[in-house]
Amino acid sequence: MVIALALAGAVQGGVSPARAEQNGTSAGRQLLFYNHAYGVLDRATADAIEHSSYLRDFANFQVRTTTGSGGQTWTGRYLMGRETYFELFGVGDVPGKDGTLGSAGLGVSTERAGDLPTVIERLRKAGISDPVEFQQTRDFGDGVPVPWFDAVFTTDQYDLFGAWGMEYRPEYFADPRGNTEPASHPGDVGRERYLSDAYRDHLMRDVTDIRLAVTARDLASTVPLLKAGGFAVRSLPGGGAVAKGGGTTIRFDSVPLDQVGLRQIEMSLNHPVSYRHVERIGHSALVVGPGSRAVWTFEEQDRPAAG
Repeated sequence: MVIALALAGAVQGGVSPARAEQNGTSAGRQLLFYNHAYGVLDRATADAIEHSSYLRDFANFQVRTTTGSGGQTWTGRYLMGRETYFELFGVGDVPGKDGTLGSAGLGVSTERAGDLPTVIERLRKAGISDPVEFQQTRDFGDGVPVPWFDAVFTTDQYDLFGAWGMEYRPEYFADPRGNTEPASHPGDVGRERYLSDAYRDHLMRDVTDIRLAVTARDLASTVPLLKAGGFAVRSLPGGGAVAKGGGTTIRFDSVPLDQVGLRQIEMSLNHPVSYRHVERIGHSALVVGPGSRAVWTFEEQDRPAAG
């Protein structure tokens, strides 16, 4: 999902940083889990990813254009696992500043129907005076928008990174074009149900660790959401943070605006491998094995020269 497109027409929220900081990690069970993240890469790297034959063997890999709310579209490169995935864009693949080099986003979702309102209530108690709530839809090509998921931001003000909490809608699961799975229990709106089992035919299983470089302002807006979702969030020297919970660790580096971006993704594999394979893809390196993990590092991108 693209941040600006989701925020179009939404009501602005407000953050009270002092109260949000005082509350620490929210009490109670974990309600939000890493769902997916996206990053905008330079054109050479995005094109290399799109045309990589190796990635089509390594993961359930797709290149697709999605039509969301208001007819807005975005084209991404998707690597999907059992419960988690990520999407990669090139500069200009999405409109506005969300298509800028280094732009990134993070979606964290519920597993049980009705948990998102609890997250929103936790946000209000933590000092988010008016969370930004919205509903995303998806058009499968017939011009009829299907409710896709409900979501919440802490604010509509951001530099180049935003995070949102989300809960999939029953209408989406009921539409066969979504290629989702049957519910495994009452109220199942989980990630495993949403994603197909095509991951079984590839090496990649799930995202276990992701590292993002964001501005201090964007990090300050993100931490309250993660805490409200039940993540254990720890501040780091230098202003960064680490959020743990639900099998995925999310690491944030606090950097100036001209250094933001997706930096690294670590994935579990469906089975261990005995070798170490390095696949260079544009300005990035995917290292697979040995063992049951792969690490994809995104190097310094081709940033435009300052004017």
